[in-house]
Amino acid sequence: MTPVILLAAEKRSAEVTDWAARIGWVVGLALFVALVYWLMREGWKWRGTLQGDLPELPTAPDDLGPAKLSASGRYHGSTTAGQWLDRIVAHGLGTRSRVELTLTDAGLDVVRPGAGDFFVPADALRGARLDKGIAGKVLTEGGLLVVTWAHGERLIDSGFRFDHAADHNEWVPAIDSMSKTNVTTEGAER
Repeated sequence: MTPVILLAAEKRSAEVTDWAARIGWVVGLALFVALVYWLMREGWKWRGTLQGDLPELPTAPDDLGPAKLSASGRYHGSTTAGQWLDRIVAHGLGTRSRVELTLTDAGLDVVRPGAGDFFVPADALRGARLDKGIAGKVLTEGGLLVVTWAHGERLIDSGFRFDHAADHNEWVPAIDSMSKTNVTTEGAER
């Protein structure tokens, strides 16, 4: 009988949770996460300030003419041509969104619900290609339509993924046939 009495004597009540310490850790972690998000936001705004020399984006003319091609999908962003990680955020070009693309003889009309629309005139188109990635988005080979265009003194790559990826194939020759100078950045060092 003695061992049972010893076991009962050694039992203690559970330790009481130190709520002040636990709340302190939770508040500290929440402040740290808020600081990281604030720093990311400031970095995004700073990048936009550095790209402030980019002219305003052109808007579509009143009469675009008949559509050669149209598609809907996702706009994944724009980068400096050939530099797939150098995201352009000025004028809303860094904002991902749904997209409705229309290609006409006048150019490429990019309509983005919830984000700024823009228009790429036909004489600014430099070419198109199928690629696998653009800043922040990597897909299978050929899963992304990348349109290269001139804006101001910059060449810009804009990435689009259609709802039906098979539609990408007909856009490349259509855009390439419209471009004055066909610039390719395919195989750019990654």
